[in-house]
Amino acid sequence: MSTKKRILFIAQEMSPYLELTDYANMINKMAIKSNESGLEVRVIMPRFGIINERRHRLHEVVRLSGINIVIEGDDYPLIIKVASLPNARLQVYFLDNEDYFKRKALFSDESGQFYDDNAARAVFFCKGALETVKKFGWPPDIIHCSGWMTSLIPVYLKTAYKKEPVFAHSKVIYSMEENSFTENLGAGFIKKAIISTQIKEKDLEPYKEGTNSALNKGAAKYADAVVLASDKVDEKVVEELKGEKSKILIPFKENNEDLADYLQLYAQLLGK
Repeated sequence: MSTKKRILFIAQEMSPYLELTDYANMINKMAIKSNESGLEVRVIMPRFGIINERRHRLHEVVRLSGINIVIEGDDYPLIIKVASLPNARLQVYFLDNEDYFKRKALFSDESGQFYDDNAARAVFFCKGALETVKKFGWPPDIIHCSGWMTSLIPVYLKTAYKKEPVFAHSKVIYSMEENSFTENLGAGFIKKAIISTQIKEKDLEPYKEGTNSALNKGAAKYADAVVLASDKVDEKVVEELKGEKSKILIPFKENNEDLADYLQLYAQLLGK
């Protein structure tokens, strides 16, 4: 049985599959560097319709099929695909669903209209990622989330999945990026986000406005550590974090080629 420590990256974007910001390349480097440093690494991200399956050699993982994600009483099939990260011996898993990810656009339609189901898409992805890990039977020591679509994972780990054995020893990191949308996820967001009886509406209080800032605020509240992934993050959220003495906060670093601060953070959370 492997004695390696395990780190799971749950990312909205990652080079070379999807590059929305410069941080996509950072996630690629973090995964490879972690793998080279002796950690066992896996990555989960959405299979957005603009990701080219043929070019990146994605294929469906049949043994992981059969998971349905329930959102407000409706079942949505979760399709899991996998690819090998180029130049690295690690697997990237893509979560797909025809209703939420087949479209050839990310968060807004051709006219620039923010999709009215972005809330459900985020809930589907966050719940789907954690259900996928359960299906793996692969207990991660660290879960490093990045991108607003992953922002519900920290609260889910501390509530709905708190008693799941696979997450019993998981520490969660949230990389906070600059706000990428000015809209909000709509009045029904919190109701959709309550995925189990273990979650109460008050648990989701920091998220309730459904703005990009609110999602970052909620994720930061429940994460064990927060990484500032941009020099343009929401200063108000950062100031609130600085007031929490027990929260590990890693400042933004312009030139971070050696990733020393990330590796040091992982070692700290792993108790090394």
